Amino acid sequence: MRIGRHNYIKQLRLRNEDALMYVIDEYGGLLMSVIRKHLFGLPERQEECFDDVLLKIWRNSLEFDEEKNSFANWAAAIARYQAIDYLRQRKREPVTVGIEDAPIAREDLVLEKMIEEEISRETEKMLSCLKPQDRELFMKVYVDEQPIEQVSKETGMKKAVIYNRLSRGKAKIRRQCRMGNTLASLDAGKRTQ
Repeated sequence: MRIGRHNYIKQLRLRNEDALMYVIDEYGGLLMSVIRKHLFGLPERQEECFDDVLLKIWRNSLEFDEEKNSFANWAAAIARYQAIDYLRQRKREPVTVGIEDAPIAREDLVLEKMIEEEISRETEKMLSCLKPQDRELFMKVYVDEQPIEQVSKETGMKKAVIYNRLSRGKAKIRRQCRMGNTLASLDAGKRTQ
């Protein structure tokens, strides 16, 4: 069966590897540009991230809803969040440096600062739709990785209330992202006209 723009999503859902090859041919450049934008300081991790993005597209193709978003936007969002996950992983990796490698350590610190700033910008952008109190909860639970019990003690909120606010906040962020992707695709359509 020949894979084309009219049937690649259906074939991807049926686990046809040719459909994945079509996705690579059609959207590979877009996915790599998104990955490179976020992992510009980690060129050695870009190919690995690309492979993980393709795996996520393959595994989650049933979740794609063509009525809500274009495939390009959906796939680009997967690439973006996967690249951000790589930045977070890099941030957590211990750095061991010998005396003879001191100049490299200085470069690592600059790279580390750039990664930190990129994560901060993306996090702020993502959380900007939340109320300040909910934004603070997200930062404590998901960025600082504090246990819910500790957050409950610090804020005086019950754990159930915290879980509820986090759940509502996630839903709001998802809606915001979908709306942003829709606006981006509309904006891209205007530029091509």
